[in-house]
Amino acid sequence: MDIKTASIFVADQGKALTFYTDILGFRKINDIDLGEFRWLTVSSDGSGETELLLEPNVHPAAKAFQVAIYDDGIPATVFHCDDIHDEFRRLSAQGVSFRELPTENGGVWLATFDDGCGNWIQLVQQ
Repeated sequence: MDIKTASIFVADQGKALTFYTDILGFRKINDIDLGEFRWLTVSSDGSGETELLLEPNVHPAAKAFQVAIYDDGIPATVFHCDDIHDEFRRLSAQGVSFRELPTENGGVWLATFDDGCGNWIQLVQQ
C-alpha cells in the first residue's frame, strides 16, 4: 500500500493552483476538467509520486470543517522542508503570511502559514 494522493480543501481552485505552483514551487500534475470543478493535483520535486489534490470545499460539511479547523488554528496539512529559516524568508518575501516565526520544539522546527485558500499549512524541519 502506498499514499498516492492526499487532498486539501480550497475555496478557489484557480487561486490555489497559482499559490501552490507560483509561490510554493510545486508543479501541476493533473488539471482535468470535470465540468463545474477540476481534478487538480500538484506535487513537489522531493515527494516522488505523492500528489496533493486541491479539492473544492463546496460540500457544506467540507466548508464547515475547513472553517472550523482554520478558526481553531489547526493546520490542514504539514509540509517538510530542509531549511525552515530559508523557506520562511523566501515565502515571507513573496507576501505569505505566517502565524509565527519558526520555533524549535523538541528538536523539531515549526512554522505555520496561511495559504490564502482557507488553510493553515505547517512547515516542519526535522
